[in-house]
Amino acid sequence: MQTEQLKQSLPNWLTYARVAVVPIVIGTFYLPGDTGKIATSTLFFLAAVTDWWDGYLARKWNVQSAIGRFLDPIADKLLVATCLMLLVEAGLAAIIPALAIICREVLVSGLREFLAEIQVTVRVTKLAKYKTAMQMLAIYLLLLGSAGPSWLYAHIAGYFLLWIAAIVTLYTGYAYMCHGWEHMSEMDSTKSNEDS
Repeated sequence: MQTEQLKQSLPNWLTYARVAVVPIVIGTFYLPGDTGKIATSTLFFLAAVTDWWDGYLARKWNVQSAIGRFLDPIADKLLVATCLMLLVEAGLAAIIPALAIICREVLVSGLREFLAEIQVTVRVTKLAKYKTAMQMLAIYLLLLGSAGPSWLYAHIAGYFLLWIAAIVTLYTGYAYMCHGWEHMSEMDSTKSNEDS
């Protein structure tokens, strides 16, 4: 019985933890020296891992819940947007790719909400999954920065990877919007025919 309860609750608790870590990440980001960089990047890495882990467990154990489906994307976007804003504010990331990523997430979230109302599912493409992986890796490297080993060139690698992730983000966002636009056009066309 306890095992079943754990299976039911663990994916959601991992999502809750991802939300709870956001203010801690903000706090550690402002710690001086390498201590802050290592603590922040480690927390971000662990949170990113739970993003994959909670979804995997929910599917494996077939315990997907309404609150999990609602909160999971919010937790992801909250974590990513917070870290990007911190990095931009500190001059550690370029504002253009950061804004591109944040704006795309807002647009796609709105699109998903609209399509959900008309019972249309938007499937996550493989390219979008690769984009997420690049984005997470870029943010991790930027947060780690000079605290990482010298051979890693963490800040340089993270800087360029964020630009690549932003370009892929805009492409996948455009593809999602085209998909949504088709359904919007169909609805408007159907409404026009009914009105006439």
